Amino acid sequence: MQHSAVPELAHTHTRPIHWVATATAVAGVVALSSVLQPNPATAAQAAGPQSQQAPVTAAAPNPAHVDFPIDCGPVKALVVKKATGDLDGDGRPETVAVVHCDAPMGTPPDAVYVLTQAADAKKPRVVATLIDPKDRTNVKTLTVADGTVLADTLGYSSDSVPSCCPDVHTSAKWQWKNGTFLRSTPAGARSV
Repeated sequence: MQHSAVPELAHTHTRPIHWVATATAVAGVVALSSVLQPNPATAAQAAGPQSQQAPVTAAAPNPAHVDFPIDCGPVKALVVKKATGDLDGDGRPETVAVVHCDAPMGTPPDAVYVLTQAADAKKPRVVATLIDPKDRTNVKTLTVADGTVLADTLGYSSDSVPSCCPDVHTSAKWQWKNGTFLRSTPAGARSV
């Protein structure tokens, strides 16, 4: 048998203490890596075509925090319907609110307002009036879909028609185009 010219080194034989030291070192590295995390990514993504909108992550404006431009005298303005969606393609939702005066009797006319809220703003604000209360209209349904506001309304063919009995049913659609809401009404408003 031939002997090695180099004497055996003590660290070439593993002992249980070596395994304990290795396990402790690995556990320390794992624990430290869970505490030290890289900063979140800040690179902006290139803007794609408008049809590929980013998912909406902001909260829609809350109409409870808005002073509506409707004159209700001694009673308060009441939000009776609302719908939300991104109407202008900026990735932030808007709220469309149907509002009328909280009248003790009768059928008060509705107003339809579009609300927005900037990321740094404390309160939402009214940016558009789709239906003015002076139009003597009542909104039966309101939806927002694919950047479009849709409403079914009841109105009056003349000032002589009593407020109790609207006689014209209309469907209306609004879309944001060239910096304004454009209204289109399907052909044939019909009598009720």
